[in-house]
Amino acid sequence: MKILIIHGPNLNLLGKREADIYGKSTLDEINAMITKLAKELNFEVDIKQSNHEGDIVDWIQNSKDYFALVINPAAYTHTSVAIRDAIAAVRIPAVEVHLSNIHRREEFRQKSLIAPVAYGQISGFGSESYLLGLRAAVSIANACKGAS
Repeated sequence: MKILIIHGPNLNLLGKREADIYGKSTLDEINAMITKLAKELNFEVDIKQSNHEGDIVDWIQNSKDYFALVINPAAYTHTSVAIRDAIAAVRIPAVEVHLSNIHRREEFRQKSLIAPVAYGQISGFGSESYLLGLRAAVSIANACKGAS
């Protein structure tokens, strides 16, 4: 069983930008943590990152072979109707994750266009947000597998 992990724009700069907000972990370190946990949970993950909205939409639209999606849309959280609509269209369970607590940030960051079509949202736990999101996605995938 596979889960798709998508990192949005500027997350390739983790470890180099605003460590007080996003932490000191690099994206490679976070990906290694995700891969390790997935293996422990007997799941496979495909991990992708893009600064381009269209790439993210394409990956979501082509996600039929995955049991769930864990996505950090980053800045697109607040602006992308296209990503929101892609998640709604494919109907695979999505877990939205954020390193920082978007609800404690600037007002424009507090609104998520993704949340209404996501199974749930995890934010504010740094790199641990991804691991919590993966655990949630595994739980959802197992429940769906059991229901089929």
